[in-house]
Amino acid sequence: SLPVPLSGRGRFLLEHAAPFSAFLTDSFGRQHNYLRISLTEKCNLRCQYCMPEEGVPLTPKSELLTAKEIITLARLFVKEGVEKIRLTGGEPLIRPDVVDIVGQLHKLEGLKTIAVTTNGINLARLLPRLKEAGVNAINISLDTLVPAKFEFIVRRKGFHKVMEGIHKATELGYHPVKVNCVVMRGFNEDELLGFVDFTKDLPLDVRFIEYMPFDGNKWNFKKMVSYKEMLDTIKQRWPDLEKLPCETSSTAKSYKVPHFQGQISFITSMSEHFCGSCNRLRITADGNLKVCLFGNSEVSLRDHLRSGASEEELVQIIGEAVGRKKKQHAGMFVVSEKKQQ
Repeated sequence: SLPVPLSGRGRFLLEHAAPFSAFLTDSFGRQHNYLRISLTEKCNLRCQYCMPEEGVPLTPKSELLTAKEIITLARLFVKEGVEKIRLTGGEPLIRPDVVDIVGQLHKLEGLKTIAVTTNGINLARLLPRLKEAGVNAINISLDTLVPAKFEFIVRRKGFHKVMEGIHKATELGYHPVKVNCVVMRGFNEDELLGFVDFTKDLPLDVRFIEYMPFDGNKWNFKKMVSYKEMLDTIKQRWPDLEKLPCETSSTAKSYKVPHFQGQISFITSMSEHFCGSCNRLRITADGNLKVCLFGNSEVSLRDHLRSGASEEELVQIIGEAVGRKKKQHAGMFVVSEKKQQ
């Protein structure tokens, strides 16, 4: 007979003799089937809430994951049960081999979704090739519908390119095209209704994201507009706003104005965290595995890969990191204080 496992994780795995990988299941029973891979630290914009005007110190190219290393790691994760991979950055579409990376990922058996999060600057030009290579979900960042305000927040020109990218994505049949909008008090909270209106004739999912603390954005709690406040504002204009059903692991609370083609969602990272159903893992551009966006603990998969670790050893290392994942990240006040120290 089997000895009784002492850890909660061991108990969960024994009770749920599921086909899902033990290595990607944490001690709270969360099954991680969604992997975000950062392709680059570089970006062609300088968004005020994201990075300082002068940019950030970049990791030397030799320390970043090569395309081959990205595919090697992706293959491991997919073999263990990852069904969705999202390519992020920096700005992933400035990486010269992005279309090739997508094509390689598309060959991985068991991978159902290849998504890209982009600022949209290069999207219209690259999307036909990306779609052919296998990208089947698109998220585009856009925080304002006012061109002058766009230039102010991103410190660059390019509003028309982003709009062109959004329209190109709808033309190519992406449904919905997700538009990520970080809402900041004193900057764009007065555009909430304009963004909802944007979903009237286009199959968009405009996702209002609560302003979050990150290094370099001089986080100020007063800038945060909570999901409930946003919802109240929108309901005053559209009182018949409908709540839509959502998946357990969804980070978004979704709504729709009746008869509008698209919908809106709220990402409540700060006011109502969704740690309990978190199914996400992240690999940074330099090959570190992060089990929580707000956590500091990272393990370098790049170093193990380059020192010749076998597939079994890598999976074991990944499993140990996932096993250390905490129940939830610190509350929003703690997170913001940490970032300001």
